[in-house]
Amino acid sequence: RWIKFEEKVEDSAERWSTPHVPVLRLHSLFQLRTCLQKGTMLLDLDASSFKEIIDKALSGQPEEAELQPELRERLAALLLRQPRHQPTKPLLRCLIELGLSPCRGRAKGCSEAQLSERPLKEQLRNRLKKKVPPGAEAAHVAVGEAEFLEKPFTAFIRLRRAVVLGSLAEVALPSRFLFILLGPQAKVQGYHEVGRAMATLLADELFQRVARQAEHREDLVTGMEAFLDELTVLPPGKWDPSIQIPPPSCLPSPHRRTTVHPLDWQSHGNGDMAASGDRTGLRKSCSRAELERTGRLFGGLLRDIRRKAPWYGSDFSDALHPQCLSAVLYIYLATVTNAITFGGMLGDATGNMQGVLESFLGTAFAGSVFCLFSGQPLTILSSTGPVLVFERLLFSFSQDHSLDYLEFRLWIGLWVAFFGVVLVATEASHLVRYFTRFTEEGFCALISLIFIYDSLKKMLSLADAFPINWHYRLDNITSYSCVCNLSSPGTAPAPRWVGEGQREPKVSMCDPSSLPALSLQPPSTPAGLSRTQCLDQGGHLLGTSCQYVPDVTLISFLLFGGTFLSCTALKRFRSSRYFPVGVRKLVSDFAIILAILASCAVDATLGLETPKLLVPSELKPTNPARGWIVSPFGANPWWVCLASAVPAVLVTILIFMDQQITAVILNRREYKLQKGAGFHLDLLCVSLLMVVTSVTGLPWYVSATVISLAHMESLRKESATSAPGEHPEFLGIREQRLTGLAVFVLTGVSVFMAPILKHIPMPVLYGVFLHMGVAALNSIQV
Repeated sequence: RWIKFEEKVEDSAERWSTPHVPVLRLHSLFQLRTCLQKGTMLLDLDASSFKEIIDKALSGQPEEAELQPELRERLAALLLRQPRHQPTKPLLRCLIELGLSPCRGRAKGCSEAQLSERPLKEQLRNRLKKKVPPGAEAAHVAVGEAEFLEKPFTAFIRLRRAVVLGSLAEVALPSRFLFILLGPQAKVQGYHEVGRAMATLLADELFQRVARQAEHREDLVTGMEAFLDELTVLPPGKWDPSIQIPPPSCLPSPHRRTTVHPLDWQSHGNGDMAASGDRTGLRKSCSRAELERTGRLFGGLLRDIRRKAPWYGSDFSDALHPQCLSAVLYIYLATVTNAITFGGMLGDATGNMQGVLESFLGTAFAGSVFCLFSGQPLTILSSTGPVLVFERLLFSFSQDHSLDYLEFRLWIGLWVAFFGVVLVATEASHLVRYFTRFTEEGFCALISLIFIYDSLKKMLSLADAFPINWHYRLDNITSYSCVCNLSSPGTAPAPRWVGEGQREPKVSMCDPSSLPALSLQPPSTPAGLSRTQCLDQGGHLLGTSCQYVPDVTLISFLLFGGTFLSCTALKRFRSSRYFPVGVRKLVSDFAIILAILASCAVDATLGLETPKLLVPSELKPTNPARGWIVSPFGANPWWVCLASAVPAVLVTILIFMDQQITAVILNRREYKLQKGAGFHLDLLCVSLLMVVTSVTGLPWYVSATVISLAHMESLRKESATSAPGEHPEFLGIREQRLTGLAVFVLTGVSVFMAPILKHIPMPVLYGVFLHMGVAALNSIQV
């Protein structure tokens, strides 16, 4: 059978082989051409049943090939027998039916059953129907030998309208084309190869159009000649004919193939559908209507609003799909990890003027507002590396010149917002059309490499925080101990017993043979002090095992690599050969969540104290010296508000490039977005959010390229049906606002979910970061 590629019934078992590219014999193609030139040909036959088709085919023979009446009756009776289809039932059910059935296969009673005029229950329940695209038709190729024939009987039939021919097909589909080749004995292998050649031709898209619109026999022959012109011949003795060629991962477009158009393409039957599909597939110019200038003040912004307003209701209704739940959980964990990472970095760079809590609140507020009012709600806002570098430089400059950092930053943010509104008013976003693919992918590669670098850097830092005991000696085990010294430094230690194996970050393990021996005995007091109690009372730990952390670094790397490999493998599970299509699709959609849950389960089972996710649990500024509202006057000289315009120009360029390049990447044609972009509206939202985040002292936010790409990849729509051996067709992205809004709302309430989130190991989230960076790199053309 052929759906897209050839499948054969394997000799060793009654099952279909894997789909493969058909390999034809050149002589069989020449024989097929002879059959089309000399055999019976009925085009636009008006018939409603298979019996009517056979009667007209036998009566429409050429005079030189006309059969005798008795041979025609015997041939009609042979063709009207019920065909035996390859069963697609489960193996156990087939074995049960084989034992209970009184006759099977070629038994006399079964083989003489007449063709049913109505589809059988097996046809209607056939699981193959799920792989057939809507609107598909069946074509029948019947070849074989008959001992009563002295010369071959050939017929090619095209029906005027497609009809369901009872139980003839394996699946109850309407049929339009039939090819029959029956002849004398001793040539069955040749007949079989001719039939394979005919089926391969009918499975070819270009020949299908010729066959649908052919008006004469010569049109079909010309279409076959065009097929032969593209044929590639394999020399004998240079390859193994038993090897099945697997289907290619990417098929060439029919428009790129060298074809001969002998006909003036007119609509014929379903030819309209094929022709319209070809027209929609043609490449048009890449000019974006969203980036054309109107010449009016805020003209581009108003056009973005008019374009997006009709879709606003569907932006919420389109999110009612299980795939969106998976996307929310996936992007939520990535956003929380990113907020914690950049929050910690901002705290180090700004003296805790901005920290993890500010990062959480700013991400939740800015992201929610952007998802509600932006032109491209699939964009995820986040702190970025370039903004972090500017914050570090700005804080250092403020410290060196005795300026209040938050007030100076407030005026810079206000100027940036003003410049952003000016850029929106003057339609400066039209400059985006001059960004080349090289610019886009260079920027995307840079951000992806930053994600990969940061994830690996974080994992390597764990080796310093939780050192591996490289100098462990079994013979010195009696020397490993740890005591608490509550006396002041420099005095004799007052030993107190502390449990062994407690962790102390960023201290390497020493060889106990190089340290002075200590007489360490458990205290005589009723209860000893733990490590935390010792440090809280002003003591310090002494001993060779105080810094020993068993196996934490090694298990962290295992969790890191296991999470990355699990995410990659489960994402590709959709195209695997195991389990039904629905199960594979469900596993692929929830791949990231399943990988995280599996890694967390492994971590909980082992019970090691791996570093966990830290989430703030109180709503108060990280630095007690600051409040939630930044005053614009009082701490700095009056001229600072004017001088802030200079660094604001640099930040404006940074924000504009980062925001618009990300927007261009997300709105590429290959993503097949239907609701349009909103370059001007997105820039306006980011500019206005700069005002709020500057006044409240929260981090600045702009589009995050890698997380936004991961968001779009998690919302990919693919065809529910695909032919065996063919990859599912990419249909586009599930465009909506609800997933991003849910992600940022969950980020805001994460402060109250600390008891749950604290069980997620950080190496697992670093593995997710690595997967996001690698997945974004895969979208780059090489």
